[in-house]
Amino acid sequence: MTTLHWVGLLLLAVIAGAVVPFQSAINANLGRGLGHPLWATLASLLVSIVVLLPVIVALRLPLPSLDFITKAPLWMWAGGAFGVCFISLALILLPKLGASGFIALAMAGQIIASLLLDHFGLFGLVERHLTAPRLIGALMLIAGVALIQFSATPSKVLAAA
Repeated sequence: MTTLHWVGLLLLAVIAGAVVPFQSAINANLGRGLGHPLWATLASLLVSIVVLLPVIVALRLPLPSLDFITKAPLWMWAGGAFGVCFISLALILLPKLGASGFIALAMAGQIIASLLLDHFGLFGLVERHLTAPRLIGALMLIAGVALIQFSATPSKVLAAA
């Protein structure tokens, strides 16, 4: 893999992470407008389908194998449930924790889960054992998360005081 290709992949990963707080903030407002966060979760997932289907058609992707669909283990279908969990919790927690607080804490959870997934090579991932440098890096990231979350005082609380 060329350096330029590697940099492009890293940039795409940063963009993927950057859209999460926007999605969460927009969906939190949608949840308030619709009367409950779960309605906003449903709306978000329906919009995802409406956006994704024309892309699939435009790319002329072949239909998935019916054989695979019928034989795939159940855990392979859990991604949608995790998506509902993340979107719903983001809708509920982001207004209370703030965008940076929610994303920082969500990132701490992602770091911990990612280390476990890598270490044990779960779900077909390549094993990347937990080494001292990886653990130190994760702890430093989590320390940064704690600083982001616990060093900020909401401005509305300050104004009321």
